[in-house]
Amino acid sequence: MTQRTAEPPPEAAPPGPQGFLAEVKDAVSVRAALLVIGVLALQLAFIASYIGAFHQPAPHEIRLAVVTPAPPITDQAVEQLSALPGDPLAPRAVEDEAAALEQIGNRDVDGALLIDPRGTRDRLLVAGGNGSSLSQALTEVVLRAEAARQRTVVVADVVPVDEGDARGLSAFYLVIGWCVGGYLCAAILAISAGARPANGARAVIRLGALLLYSIVAGLLGAVIAGPVLDALPGSVPALWGLGTLLVFAVGAITLAFQGVAGVIGIGLAILVVVVLGNPSAGGAYPWPLLPPFWRAIGPYFPPGAGTYAARSIAYFKGNDMAMSMWVLAGWAVLGSAVTVAAAVVRRGRGGPAVGTTPDPAAPAGAGA
Repeated sequence: MTQRTAEPPPEAAPPGPQGFLAEVKDAVSVRAALLVIGVLALQLAFIASYIGAFHQPAPHEIRLAVVTPAPPITDQAVEQLSALPGDPLAPRAVEDEAAALEQIGNRDVDGALLIDPRGTRDRLLVAGGNGSSLSQALTEVVLRAEAARQRTVVVADVVPVDEGDARGLSAFYLVIGWCVGGYLCAAILAISAGARPANGARAVIRLGALLLYSIVAGLLGAVIAGPVLDALPGSVPALWGLGTLLVFAVGAITLAFQGVAGVIGIGLAILVVVVLGNPSAGGAYPWPLLPPFWRAIGPYFPPGAGTYAARSIAYFKGNDMAMSMWVLAGWAVLGSAVTVAAAVVRRGRGGPAVGTTPDPAAPAGAGA
């Protein structure tokens, strides 16, 4: 009969503060602690960015066409409006009302002031399709300026928003939804099969899957905002194309960040798209109402380019959206190129896929 010796019980953690610290070290790794600190920094950046952009909107160089029957009167009016404290307006002389309407429709100006020197009542033309907060700000500035000259103003909205598009925000919300889908789709691809693709071919496959998702998401978003909810007018095919490009651009950015930085890349994508991109998009407050930093970066981030293009499609017959489309295309191409390049470089170095648990029996380079 074999005698068995009892195994000694596991060592208990030392009592007191040292034991508690040992338990904390076992429960929370250094990597986890660093990621939590990163999340805290991202959260604080989110708060600072949104409050910084929205807490005190003020008009700055709102583009205004000025029309009078005589050039000397026009020049005088432009000079007076340009001298307003804080530079709320950027007035320019326009030949007549027809030219002013054309410039509003082309998104060259945000409104027009038609001055009648034979009386004391002028007309202000605004474009609600640019966003109701911009129209309201323009109206308030012109009313104060005209009141100082003992004149009154009749306001007419020549590009009104649809009844179902409260305050002209539907385009912004549609774009935000598309952006959320783009980076969540890319994040799910990373979570399910490793943050970094194992090689260039797998990176292309991920981009292909993202493209298919973008096509479906762009179509369904355009249909929901348009025919289903009747919240946004304009061409459904044009909105579909915009949505496809926007979703793919945001997803490609996320894949690129993941290819370079692993799981941390998801946080970097949120920093670019959500923390910096959303408050500067010109949605709740169009660019002339934002502080200088957000006003400067807004047109060059996906949410801002997407919002401007969506409003152009909905209310301005697609005018003045070429730059926005080029911006989105640039993000899409850059994100795709970095995604593939990072995978190829990493494959050449023989690194394992980050975000998955390596299998010692698996061949080198296995992963998604």
